[in-house]
Amino acid sequence: MAETFSSVPKVDYARLQDKATRQEELDKLQNAIFVVGFLYLTNTGLEGLIRHTHDQLPQLFNLSADVKEDCNMIHSASFLGYTRLGAETTASQTDLREYPKSPGVQNLVEQYISHIDRLAQDFVHLVAECLSLPVDTFDNFKGKMSRLKFVKYPPSAPGSQGVGPHKDSAGLFTFLSQDNTGGLQVLNKNGQWIDVPPIEGSLVVNIQQGFEAITGGVCAATTHRVIAPTSQTRYSIPFFLGVRLDLTLSQLEESAAHIVHRIPASDDRKKRAIDVPSEFLSPLYSCFGEAHLRNRILSHPDVGRHWYPELFERYSKQNLR
Repeated sequence: MAETFSSVPKVDYARLQDKATRQEELDKLQNAIFVVGFLYLTNTGLEGLIRHTHDQLPQLFNLSADVKEDCNMIHSASFLGYTRLGAETTASQTDLREYPKSPGVQNLVEQYISHIDRLAQDFVHLVAECLSLPVDTFDNFKGKMSRLKFVKYPPSAPGSQGVGPHKDSAGLFTFLSQDNTGGLQVLNKNGQWIDVPPIEGSLVVNIQQGFEAITGGVCAATTHRVIAPTSQTRYSIPFFLGVRLDLTLSQLEESAAHIVHRIPASDDRKKRAIDVPSEFLSPLYSCFGEAHLRNRILSHPDVGRHWYPELFERYSKQNLR
């Protein structure tokens, strides 16, 4: 029977910095990486930054429609900018969320990214250590294109899709700060949706498909979704730590074989990993970046049609199975 979970575990970042408690927390981190694909990272020292940034979001989203539309993602071939409500799709259905990018919040964005990125770089080293690998094992896979979103989910009808079931795609890990509204759920291996209730000041960290591909599926990304709120607005801030976009399929396969051989996972877990489907391991794409572009084009069909009409038609008709 496959290992599964009924809750998302907590890993204390401060205890990871203390020699007396480090190994105990590394063991918790290893279990979270192998079994769950999700964890709460607590006591990071960034609680004040998280609170301050969330306090600014209602005012940011209340900017006039003209200001938000002036930086609409449709103007960017790189898929950067404001996304209006209903402009993004997941699992072929419309997501009820929006997120802006405004020149007026540049300092807020840069401050948040600089602090979260430093934490993320250290976290990748901790993951390598908990997997009994050299701490710099994953450094060569890090990309230069990490992404930050400010996201708003307005109150909607009961059971509405805030964002549909998906795995985060072209990166190593996601670092999410959520408000106190709730709605995030992860899918365990028994097909049950498990709530990820808010813990004030924490970051919800999850494996992305990039890390899944690099580790040959032994460290798998976990499907998750957000149920839209019904009575109050939900805000969240995800930071996506990027992967090198020039990685080719052969490089990924070579690295995966090397890393999987060294990870102290059970033989059963390693055998199951072979069958993990991922467009990032598909021969349809020349490199990791092309697979990532395909995901962006299909997730933002208006931007995809505008900037990449031929690719939009091609990717819309592709069957990865």
